[in-house]
Amino acid sequence: MITTDFAPGAPCFLDLGAPDVPAAAAFYGTVLGWEFEAMTGEGPDGQEMEGGMFRSDGKLVAGLGKLTEEGARPAWMIYFNVPDADAAAKAVTQAGGTVRVAPMDLGDWGRMAQFSDPLGGQFAIWQPGKDSGVEKVDEPGSLSWTELYTTDAAAAKEFYGPLLGWQFSDMELPGGGGTYTLITPTGLPEDRMQGGVMQLPPEHLALANGRPYWHPVFNVTDCDAAVAKVTQNGGSLQMGPEDAEGVGRLAVCVDPSGADFVVLTPAPAPA
Repeated sequence: MITTDFAPGAPCFLDLGAPDVPAAAAFYGTVLGWEFEAMTGEGPDGQEMEGGMFRSDGKLVAGLGKLTEEGARPAWMIYFNVPDADAAAKAVTQAGGTVRVAPMDLGDWGRMAQFSDPLGGQFAIWQPGKDSGVEKVDEPGSLSWTELYTTDAAAAKEFYGPLLGWQFSDMELPGGGGTYTLITPTGLPEDRMQGGVMQLPPEHLALANGRPYWHPVFNVTDCDAAVAKVTQNGGSLQMGPEDAEGVGRLAVCVDPSGADFVVLTPAPAPA
């Protein structure tokens, strides 16, 4: 499970790059019950910034910003905790990845950078200052899992394992669905699993033109009700809703701008 103690290598923040900030705020407010707190000011590049923060029960759960990168698709960006952003950037380059946004300070809140893995999957890192990350996880209306769809799971493990200090365990999916790789920060027990890696052919990764991509899984109290809100408000479904044994009821959704995410009603804990 994801927690807010943010061990090195654990997901600690996420934000959405959207072409229409008010529309995205309204959509996720309806689907996930989030409140949007608009923020204005000057971004790191000196340009006026449009965006803000999502809150659930008053607690920070995600960020939202205007999509400005040339040729970028609307998508969720997941940030992983690191002790040294500059060392992470150097390790990314040495391992064949790309530094998309060089390490930079965001005031005294922390230091961030954005990267691409060698196959093109985009992710980010956060070196905490006075801000460690989101304030609510693994509860309804918040992040509960992270997932990488990639064309080469072995290459992904080789890249991310040393970089973020992850340990992996493989499980076979029922019905011949392939192998799913579970991610746990090194040195932590299995109950601190935080995400997974799923290998898929390029044609199943059409959202990113065949390149790997990360997406978040959000905990919801009623998967089917959440899916109904998605489709009623301009979103669409890639998969589900369906039951996954021992996991819960889930659906892979796409918001009106094309950013993908998963909604999951977790299975009851064993008695």
